Amino acid sequence: MKHPLAWIVSFVLVAGCAASTTSVGHDDQRDATAAQQPQAKPAPTDTSGGNPLVAIRVLLSTGAVEDPSGKAGLASLTARLIAEGGSEARPYAEVLNALFPMAASLGVYTTKEQTVFYGTVHRDNLEAYARLVAELLLTPRFALDDFNRLKKKALDHVTKTLRSNDDEELGKHALTDLMYRRHPYQSPNAGTVRGLNGTTLDDVKAFYRTFYAVDRVLVGVSNGAPAGFAEAFRRRISAGLAKASPKRTALPKPPLASGLSMLIVQKQTRSVAISMGHPLPITRADDDFYPLFLAASYLGEHRTFNGVLMQKMRGKRGMNYGDYAYVETFLQDGWSTFPLPNTQRRQQHFEIWIRPVVPANAAFAIKQAIFETQKLVRDGIPQGDFDDTKAYLMSFSKLWTQDAGRRLGYAMDGELVGREIAAELARRLPAMTKAEVDRVLKAYIRPGDLRIAAVAQDAKTLRRLLLSGKKTPITYDTAGTPAEILAEDKLIEGYPLRLDRRRVDVKPASELFN
Repeated sequence: MKHPLAWIVSFVLVAGCAASTTSVGHDDQRDATAAQQPQAKPAPTDTSGGNPLVAIRVLLSTGAVEDPSGKAGLASLTARLIAEGGSEARPYAEVLNALFPMAASLGVYTTKEQTVFYGTVHRDNLEAYARLVAELLLTPRFALDDFNRLKKKALDHVTKTLRSNDDEELGKHALTDLMYRRHPYQSPNAGTVRGLNGTTLDDVKAFYRTFYAVDRVLVGVSNGAPAGFAEAFRRRISAGLAKASPKRTALPKPPLASGLSMLIVQKQTRSVAISMGHPLPITRADDDFYPLFLAASYLGEHRTFNGVLMQKMRGKRGMNYGDYAYVETFLQDGWSTFPLPNTQRRQQHFEIWIRPVVPANAAFAIKQAIFETQKLVRDGIPQGDFDDTKAYLMSFSKLWTQDAGRRLGYAMDGELVGREIAAELARRLPAMTKAEVDRVLKAYIRPGDLRIAAVAQDAKTLRRLLLSGKKTPITYDTAGTPAEILAEDKLIEGYPLRLDRRRVDVKPASELFN
């Protein structure tokens, strides 16, 4: 699938994904096989309305799932060391000095199954920037001082940021731990304490030699580059990487045990952060994903008031800052409201994110999220709300590709998955029906089988309350709540969770991610 606003050069057909292929390797190998293998076309000249910025992305189909046993965090640390550790020709300080006059940088992130190096630069500096990016990717410095610096930074992220400073992220990672026990997705992408402490510089070098290979790479260049640039950049990258890597790590089916289960993380905190969800058997590659995506938007579009959870929990009850729902992993792109592109997985999950609530309302918040989800699955989406959500998504999805970097990222996702989500929604939404959405809700969303994670100071008290079967009324700070909201509160506070005490665990934050 070629995107009209980006040119992508694909090195190889990634296992299990639909993508076009081009020849790989050194110039003599490419020339010898030119008659047999399709060649990448030159990147077009600027057709983006005079935009002088050009985006570059180098995506490797390797991520945290490739971390060896006992070395969780190796994939992420390797990528960081490449982007933030300099090259054989110059240390990182000199790299920064070279990037500064270009007004550019090289970003990197590692997810479960992908590592992405990315940047945007003015076309006048494109050649110099591309040479520097290739230098970092192909001849990383891998110096011990940089390794120690970035390893400490990763350990601080796990032990200080996740465990101590960011309750919301801690709750989301605790949910991942609960949903994917004994699965390659279980550990944080940044790693674990044991994994990072057990990782050496030699491990990083070996990981780079093994997995930074042509058969895992997708190179993208947005429009605005000179003719021939994309192909030349591809040749430069392909000539310096290993030619083959091991098969991708096999993924077992995620645990799908029936009934609710819960992990309450105990730590010093003034509020309670909550996440809940369960694995899904579909991804963007499946037809049913798209009506399910609309259902999730109706239930809780990220950081907008379009979602039912946001309207009812924040808007009508003032319970917290936000409440959202997703049917695939969601990583926010910086400070925007939009998802980060190039985070695709072979397995996905349904998730609800309840931003922190006061402890007195934690049990009610958990019940309300499940209550609203159960109501949606049982009754379906109301016709008027379906029509509104469809119209909303038709417009909102266009914002996902509003700049060169995001357009390129989404086009690369389409290359890997076989379907570019914004274009797929634009094609499917006009003909999508309420009946389709109601069907997929019943087929895939299981409110009675959710995994629930909460971060709370008084974890044992919350556990006892949830297991007691008692009513858990919401506490309002002010009077004047409308009668219809109070009547609905009565239904929610008595909603039966049917938790099994053997499946409600309490664990100190200090014991997570060890």
